[in-house]
Amino acid sequence: MALSAGAARLDSGAMATVRDTTYELLRALGMTTVFGNPGSTEEPFLHAFPDDFQYVHALHEASVVGMADGYAQVTGRPAHVNLHTAPGTGNAMGNIVTAWHNRTPLIVTAGQQTRQMLLLEPRLTARRPTELPQPYVKWAYEPVRAQDVPASLMRAYATAIQPPAGPVFLSLPLDDWAQPADPPPAVRSVATRFAPDPQRLRQFVAALTSARSPVMVLGAAVDRADAWDSAVAVAERLAAPVWSAPAPERTAFPESHPHFQGVLPYAAGPLAERLHGHDTVLVVGAPVFRYYPHVPGDTVPEGAQLLHVTDDPEEAARAPVGDSLLGDAGLTLAALAELLPSADRPPPATPPDPPPVEDSLPLSADALFAALARYWPSDGVLVQESPSNLSALRRRLRFGRPGSYFTMASGGLGYGLPAAVGIALAQRDTGQHRPVIAVIGDGSFHYSVQALWTAAQLRLPLVVVVPVNQQYAILKAFAELKHTPGVPGLDLPGIDVSAVARGYGCATAVVESPDQLGEALDVALRADGPTVLPVPIRTDIPPLL
Repeated sequence: MALSAGAARLDSGAMATVRDTTYELLRALGMTTVFGNPGSTEEPFLHAFPDDFQYVHALHEASVVGMADGYAQVTGRPAHVNLHTAPGTGNAMGNIVTAWHNRTPLIVTAGQQTRQMLLLEPRLTARRPTELPQPYVKWAYEPVRAQDVPASLMRAYATAIQPPAGPVFLSLPLDDWAQPADPPPAVRSVATRFAPDPQRLRQFVAALTSARSPVMVLGAAVDRADAWDSAVAVAERLAAPVWSAPAPERTAFPESHPHFQGVLPYAAGPLAERLHGHDTVLVVGAPVFRYYPHVPGDTVPEGAQLLHVTDDPEEAARAPVGDSLLGDAGLTLAALAELLPSADRPPPATPPDPPPVEDSLPLSADALFAALARYWPSDGVLVQESPSNLSALRRRLRFGRPGSYFTMASGGLGYGLPAAVGIALAQRDTGQHRPVIAVIGDGSFHYSVQALWTAAQLRLPLVVVVPVNQQYAILKAFAELKHTPGVPGLDLPGIDVSAVARGYGCATAVVESPDQLGEALDVALRADGPTVLPVPIRTDIPPLL
């Protein structure tokens, strides 16, 4: 990268401030969108906000981070999050945790009180600010000198984007921005992918070639690497069935492909049962494995070998079994596709279609998602945060192109709605204009509901489908699995989703039947702004596994 003309002028001897130099660096890095909720400690940075920058205003810091996460995932570039000192960082922590697990490159900056007063710890001082976001950031720093702010930002950028990507954090005192700047830092590019070790790769090829019955388990890193074609090539060469890793945050394989088997359960015993009969398990771009309830069992069937491809050394280290290969998911799959011979065995059996649904009212979760699949736009993008209905959604709605499914890898609620706003904004800003539909359970809906206001202010054509069962059904299912009856706080009576949506400036209509859903989606996808569609569904408690 080269410095812009403005940065060159600043380097020629003009009295540039830290703020001037930082904005020029952000321009050079292509980071002209700032997601934030402004506070007093951020105003010196934000004053006279440049016309060529875009400020995305959210009403709560959790929404700020969720929006930036969705935006960064679609654009493939780090996003800049600007938070309000310690309270704002605290508000944002749930979605910073999710960004860490999502492998999303975020540069999180937070204001800090004036340096001259820090010894006194006045109001809004961030005490030990670099410790607050730990351990869910790759790097946290408060510059020792005001003049170090731009160089710290350059290091933050390089850290966030290198694999495994993730959020970084800078605490920036409010009086730093007006200080005279040092010469601007060099704008550097860094590698974001690395290829597998050739010798280790040949060992994996040999193991797969000699396998009697291999199976593939694919995770989100395959989608992040835009490697669907390579994944298909490897699956067809191996004549292997393909499973999605448990609780995936993105889809990694065309789900209409005859080799695709579905999503593995997120518990050890049931997961190993699904893999029974396979002697070699190839896991690419996912942890080994992401579990939720403790159901005892082997990691893989007895006697099976596991081969793990990941770009994260920590993920490789904590895998309980198997041999690991460090490398980018896409580069590794492409290399495997070149080196593997075609297997001399029949392709795997395609799993049967799910049984038909009844459209009696209120709709079941399966009936709702079967209807959604019937009216789904061919290039649609789904953002999902309806945990109790997830199994039904994945049974009924299949995805056939990359970048079509997003959710939280952390399991924490409050990500989906703001992420959908960021994803819809990125669709507009990148010129892709794919329609974005969010399915957000009525429990999840209220964690970051303020994100609706931002969607309305930006006039984003976002559709939010809200299955309404007036309960935390997944927690009731967990209670049944763990035999813990009588847990309080699992019902959600007295909430009017439509009234809330209207209050934030969204169009809204209650949908009760499949035909109404089709009509409402048709109108909402052509709207000049967000639409919220509450759908009453049955209150049956689906099994957790």
